[in-house]
Amino acid sequence: MSGIALSEVLTLVPALSLAILSPGPAIIATAQAAAAHGRERALPYALGLATGASLWCLVALLGLAIVFRLNPLLFTAMKVFGGLYLLWFAWGLWQAATEPLGQAAKGPSRGALRGFLGGITLNLSNPKPALFYATLILSVFPRPLTPGDQAQIYGLCLVTELFWYALVAVLLSTAPIRSRYFAAQFWIDRSCAIAMGALGMLLIIGH
Repeated sequence: MSGIALSEVLTLVPALSLAILSPGPAIIATAQAAAAHGRERALPYALGLATGASLWCLVALLGLAIVFRLNPLLFTAMKVFGGLYLLWFAWGLWQAATEPLGQAAKGPSRGALRGFLGGITLNLSNPKPALFYATLILSVFPRPLTPGDQAQIYGLCLVTELFWYALVAVLLSTAPIRSRYFAAQFWIDRSCAIAMGALGMLLIIGH
């Protein structure tokens, strides 16, 4: 019977968790959205980011990450496109730093689907997680994987991604955090914009 061992789970989940929580475009965007707009708008966005990240796991499981390794020009083109998208996103944050913020929505956000899709788009703008997932999966599961194994691995990675992004969105959308954010909105948004822009540039010129 196919299945992944508990020891493999206990290796995969902590490694993936550390990668998720390391400073990167998705976590920066989640934190800024939660503090600026509250849970109703930030949570769908965070879930979209998690789903987008998990799609790179699916890419790796299907072997498409090998295409990136065999076709460096394709990978470079995707990185440049993703870097430009991050720079555009950073510019939006930079401009938003001087704009007043409205109150968080008190009911279900009418833009929830748009936020969810926006989260997917942001995480799909960076193809590097495909190679990370390919390396991680190969390291933890050096044996041939059955379709059942692959389904379990994807499900586990999806749940891990959803858990951490949702937790960050919920924790950083609390009233004390938001009040501190409003007190320093200009500097926080500008700092996030600079960090996002730097990550975009690194994606374009990095190896």
